[in-house]
Amino acid sequence: MFLIPTLQAEHLARELQSQHIPVVYPAVNKDGKRRFPDGELYAKIPHSASLAGQRIVVLHSGAPLPNEGLVELELILQILKEAQAKPVEVFFTYFPYGMQDSVFSKGETNVAEALIEKLIRYYHAQKISIIDAHFTGKPWAKRHPIRFLSAVPLLMEAAKKYSLEEPLFLSPDKGGKRRTSFQSIQKKRRNSYMVEMRWSRALQEKIKNRTIAAIDDLIETGGTLDRFYDECKRIGAKETIALATHGVLEEGIERVKAKYQKLYLTNTINRKEANVDIVPFIFETISSD
Repeated sequence: MFLIPTLQAEHLARELQSQHIPVVYPAVNKDGKRRFPDGELYAKIPHSASLAGQRIVVLHSGAPLPNEGLVELELILQILKEAQAKPVEVFFTYFPYGMQDSVFSKGETNVAEALIEKLIRYYHAQKISIIDAHFTGKPWAKRHPIRFLSAVPLLMEAAKKYSLEEPLFLSPDKGGKRRTSFQSIQKKRRNSYMVEMRWSRALQEKIKNRTIAAIDDLIETGGTLDRFYDECKRIGAKETIALATHGVLEEGIERVKAKYQKLYLTNTINRKEANVDIVPFIFETISSD
């Protein structure tokens, strides 16, 4: 088995290599860089022909540059396709465009499914692994060879060490309930930055004088977790901590850190705020296949 990382996943690949996972890093161009002066990406897989017949896992994180990252991913997969290197697997620590997982209005497309189909049909990806995909549980996803993985148990384990009292784990919206099965509130998103929340009386009683752990798959603008904190404080929570798998935007991470007593964040995306390591989980997953 050989692991090939994109630029945005190299922080994870280096740690996996230290655990004796064979890693093939894409080569640099004649300028010693992975980009040309005009900003276009350069991709080259050293000795790609020798990879034919080997198990190949391409490791990719879809942030912080989702569009550039997808271009690099496709270049790598095209090189492997031309070298007839298969079977090829794609392992997303964070899947880009995952929130565009339905046709919400006329004239749109399901971008997440379109990307999945392209990987399977054109690049012949045999398996696609995704950590905490936003579309986990969506009916259309069952039609594809997707392995849904979750970092939630790791986040919960970390959060349980926060205090002697075990937190009350809640999801800030119904999508989170679908992904994690934790009790949730009703949320209506007005735009990228503003949301409305509705609470049941029973849930409000549970929150009073408790330490609340809000579990979300990602932090983008931070609007959902920001409003969730305000509501928990209004109802009477003792403390509120945040758990998130993907730190998509720095502005959102800072917004959450400014309010919550503690933020637990994995390193699926290379962020300095990450304090829950996903590498052992990736190692165990790909080694057991």
